[in-house]
Amino acid sequence: MQKASVIAPEAAPRAFAHEGRRRISVLGATGSVGTSTLDLIARHSDAFEVEVVTAQKNAAALAELALRHGAHLAVIGDEQAYAELRARLAGSGIEAAAGATALIEAASRPVDCVMAAIVGAAGLRPTFAAARAARRVALANKECLVSAGAVFMSAIKASGAELVPVDSEHSAALQAIGGHDPKSIERIVLTASGGPFRTWSDAEIATATPEQAARHPNWSMGPKITVDSATLMNKCLELIEAYHLFPVDADQLAVVVHPQSIVHCLVEFADGSVVAQMANPDMRTPIALSLAWPARMAAPTARLDLIRLGALTFEAPDEKRFPALGLARRTLELGGTAGAVLNAANEVAVEAFLERRIPFPAIAALAGAALEEAARTGQIREPVDLDDVIAADEEGRALARGLLRRYIVS
Repeated sequence: MQKASVIAPEAAPRAFAHEGRRRISVLGATGSVGTSTLDLIARHSDAFEVEVVTAQKNAAALAELALRHGAHLAVIGDEQAYAELRARLAGSGIEAAAGATALIEAASRPVDCVMAAIVGAAGLRPTFAAARAARRVALANKECLVSAGAVFMSAIKASGAELVPVDSEHSAALQAIGGHDPKSIERIVLTASGGPFRTWSDAEIATATPEQAARHPNWSMGPKITVDSATLMNKCLELIEAYHLFPVDADQLAVVVHPQSIVHCLVEFADGSVVAQMANPDMRTPIALSLAWPARMAAPTARLDLIRLGALTFEAPDEKRFPALGLARRTLELGGTAGAVLNAANEVAVEAFLERRIPFPAIAALAGAALEEAARTGQIREPVDLDDVIAADEEGRALARGLLRRYIVS
């Protein structure tokens, strides 16, 4: 399958060619990305209107957001929460719906932009639906690229939708590359904060608790992604995403640890120039860019004061203490459904760690073991479509659950 990228000429982001307010659907509206998106939309109500908001379980929060932002439709994934959602929206004129099919139908509504922020594999089908219907997909769901990269990028290319990444690192890469000839790119370097255990010894890491893993030094995020940051699995997944997003080979991607989280990505060019994007760590900056690209809109992010900061530091990642990072190379080497297996196994491992069933180092160990078992048993293949990817995700979860007993602590 031919590789596509967000800056290839046939998929280059462009300005919206219409007048009036842009209609936005927010998938995963009650999460951190979703609420930040709605905060920005409210600050620019003359430019945007909300078509759809969705959530998985929290009917009360979803109804409150739908009412506050004047959404036309609110969809709850959990059908058992439908009665509460409908009751809370009664008399408002806002349509309510529930269930997986309703989520896909909501994502399929023709709008100017869909913020795809449903966390996990549950976001695959709705985001693919958005790719077929929306003029722009602002992508905050990692699984679409990690698990289904080639299939998803082909879907974007086939529909002609714009794709703008929301992850701060990939948003930064998009800005740093700008209008440069893709052939002039030598290397894309993603930055990592190093997480809460950056300076910890092997012995300290071995006894890390979920509470300690949740204390990210710079970013405020949900529990799963915060644990991924602690293991550096988030950077592993972001390398895989970058491979699918940008016109580079795997050996042109790298990671550097940057504890201050001010520089989000560096792009090295053939003439020796390095272009970096900098901003204070606030997701509203890349979200704002994804809504306004290629223009820029005001965001309430604290302005960068380099004099106050005084110094920015960088160091090489330690793959001995954080072996999850090395799994990106193995996943890209295996290709096909390897990303789906890795992502699924990591989700199983993180859940087990948060439940205190396995120690912190077992997260990367279990994910890597599931990946190798899938390779050994011939379960990694080239996916034909999204159904293939979802089947691989299920296989990865089954493999990880089968291997889990090796790592359970008594």
